[in-house]
Amino acid sequence: MMFKHNFKKVLSATAFAVALVVAPAANVSAATNDASSTQQSATATSQDQQASQDQAASQSSAANQSSATAASASSSTSTSSATSTSTVKKTTKKAKKTTKKSKKKTSKKKAVKKVAKKTTKKKATKKAKKTSKKATKKTTKAATVAVTASADQSHATDQQDDAAKKAAEVAAKKAAAAKKKAAAKKKAAAKKKAAKKKAAAKKKAAKKKAAAKKKAAKKSAEKAAKYWIAMRESSGYYTARNGSCYGRYQLLISYLGGDLSKKNQERTADRYVYGRYGSWVNAKRFWLAHNWY
Repeated sequence: MMFKHNFKKVLSATAFAVALVVAPAANVSAATNDASSTQQSATATSQDQQASQDQAASQSSAANQSSATAASASSSTSTSSATSTSTVKKTTKKAKKTTKKSKKKTSKKKAVKKVAKKTTKKKATKKAKKTSKKATKKTTKAATVAVTASADQSHATDQQDDAAKKAAEVAAKKAAAAKKKAAAKKKAAAKKKAAKKKAAAKKKAAKKKAAAKKKAAKKSAEKAAKYWIAMRESSGYYTARNGSCYGRYQLLISYLGGDLSKKNQERTADRYVYGRYGSWVNAKRFWLAHNWY
């Protein structure tokens, strides 16, 4: 019965050692799955996995040793139960030490993982910040370019507006100058026309005046010639008589038609002279040549 009890204890110790070996391997697998998210974490996990594999190998050898010890203990149990008990105690102590070492390594791994995670998180945060900065810079640059392009376009539009305004002003000035020139030309033409009209009127007036003057002179000459003939014929008397001639102009009595008045004598003398000579001046000229008219 003692042998069976001791053998069960050995088997329990062996199972516990194997469990300790399997547990780190499971932790390594979990760490490997967690580390596959990033390249840097994968490298750290790979190193941890290698270390855990080394540890597992060492623990496996320890387990093998423990198994060998348990086997030898089982074989020697038949000879001495005291030796078996001491061997189990030693194995248990070794297993405990191995467990402690495994726990320490596991805690170290966890700490390394935490550090790696923190480092990865920091790097990711740094990278995200850099990416954000780059994106912000790009956005700012794009916005600046857009604002510059908008400003350039606005400036170009302003320049076009200024050019159009200047062109309109130049066109307005040209139109005003043309209008002014046309008005000046029209005014000059009107002035010229007025001057021409005035000159024509002046010429006409001068001509009329000259004609009036000529007429006046002619009238005066006619009057003087008539008076000259009257003085030669009758000394200016309306009642002078010389044979069949009578009056101021010594006309035939038959020309007077029985009216011996002054008015009829003047009218009859004019009709006779203008009908025969055309004027008293011509009549005088004839009288000077022939001593009668």
